[in-house]
Amino acid sequence: MTTMIFPGQTIGIIGGGQLGRMMALSAKEAGFKVAVLEPTMDSPCGQVADICIVAPYDDEAALEELASVSDVITYEFENIDYEGLKRLTEIAYVPQGAELVRITQNRVTEKEAIVKAGCPVAPYFVVDTYDDLVTHIDKIGYPCIVKTARGGYDGKGQQRLNSIDDLPLAKGLIEHSQCVVESFVPFNMEISVIVQRNGLGETYCLPVGENIHVHHILHETIVPARISNDTLNQAEQAAIKIADHLQLIGTLAVEMFVLKNGDIIINELAPRPHNSGHYSIEACNISQFGQHIRAICGWPLRKPVLWAPSIMVNVLGQHVVPLTNNISKYPDWSVHLYGKDKAKVNRKMGHVTIMTNNVELTLDEIEKSGIWSE
Repeated sequence: MTTMIFPGQTIGIIGGGQLGRMMALSAKEAGFKVAVLEPTMDSPCGQVADICIVAPYDDEAALEELASVSDVITYEFENIDYEGLKRLTEIAYVPQGAELVRITQNRVTEKEAIVKAGCPVAPYFVVDTYDDLVTHIDKIGYPCIVKTARGGYDGKGQQRLNSIDDLPLAKGLIEHSQCVVESFVPFNMEISVIVQRNGLGETYCLPVGENIHVHHILHETIVPARISNDTLNQAEQAAIKIADHLQLIGTLAVEMFVLKNGDIIINELAPRPHNSGHYSIEACNISQFGQHIRAICGWPLRKPVLWAPSIMVNVLGQHVVPLTNNISKYPDWSVHLYGKDKAKVNRKMGHVTIMTNNVELTLDEIEKSGIWSE
């Protein structure tokens, strides 16, 4: 069973960042009102919301207030308070539930869920102490990557070990928290599949994106990914398997490595719209944000269609001035800036989407613009 939410009703969003903002804009387009819970004033989402509750994410009174003004509640990022979200599910309609957040907040439970869904992950083991690492490292050998079980993103909370001499480099991470030790996968490409599902089990994947990272931060997403049909099928089937296993309602981004032989390995999950899906605002008949709103509101989903090959480029703090100075030169670029107050280096401030008939030429145009040369 699923509950249908109608235009004029209120969607509550936990988290006031850019993902919340773009969710809110899609919700407003369909006639919904928007409430946001966010600790900072004048957040990207708060700027476009009808109701702003400024409080920490785990503030019980604030969560109760959000419940009282919302007909359905969603969230824009996974590092929210699980216990608070669980309590919220008892007093409000939270179709995504709290379990999805519990599983994806922790790399250990996340990997277990991926394996249970029948999908491949890199060889790994879990360590609680530095001695565990030293004792069991031969299980997977070198090179390997030590990742904190909780809280890592954009390359934070990770340490690559190339040989036995590097073992001490992981000491700080393991003293901080439980860690996962993964075999390093020699991959050809990183891709992401954004899968979306409503309460009736209706499921669609957005066109698969090829992701290029610089300094562990997503730089470009190229759509469609330059992969074989066999790899494409593997990727979409894996994402749908995981979504079904987790009984997903809403959005799940499944990040994957493509190996030299075309096979895939699942890297990690994000239970929300994802940076690599921003291209869908212009380039598809339904954006990841519009589809997310449809999914949580019990509406039928739309089968995504890509209008043209596209490239999405992230705009970090150091790129804002060069980009705005060059807007007049690039009429075909769709510029999105998120309304953040300070343009700090490496802070995600916006993105640009370019629909194109020639991906290579457009990649060259991006390079030659000089905007992203650091």
